[in-house]
Amino acid sequence: MGFDDFTALVDSPVYVVTASAGGQRAGCLVGFAGQCSLQPERFIAWLSKANHTYLVAERATVLAVHLLPQDHGLAVRFGALCGAEVDKFDGLEWTEGPDGTPLLTDALARFTGRILERFDGGDHVGFLLEPLTTVKAHDGRPLSLHQTLDITAGHPA
Repeated sequence: MGFDDFTALVDSPVYVVTASAGGQRAGCLVGFAGQCSLQPERFIAWLSKANHTYLVAERATVLAVHLLPQDHGLAVRFGALCGAEVDKFDGLEWTEGPDGTPLLTDALARFTGRILERFDGGDHVGFLLEPLTTVKAHDGRPLSLHQTLDITAGHPA
């Protein structure tokens, strides 16, 4: 059994992480994320260095982490489109959160988190977040990683 075989058994939720800095807003589909401490409460979201959202998040102070409903369209929008080429928020319902961070209205739940640290993990950087606000907006089961395997990343390879 190889590492790929091991990770293929895992079916975690996917998230949309959004950021705002320097008058830019961005968001991307994230498959590597999770709670990493109970006391104090902490969450880490890993963003690809190839992703436009990473470039915005590097300058941000707050990120928003959204659990997606069983809506493949939102996952495609934030996973397959490149934020450097298209406004992913155009035509979506969203509001502005702390430090201008976009908050998706159609998410099942979301939280905003203050960025405490960044960790280089190879081709991804981990953003350690201290939760600020948490909202449950809708009922339902979150979209999972296996449900999004057909999405080709929109950022440059």
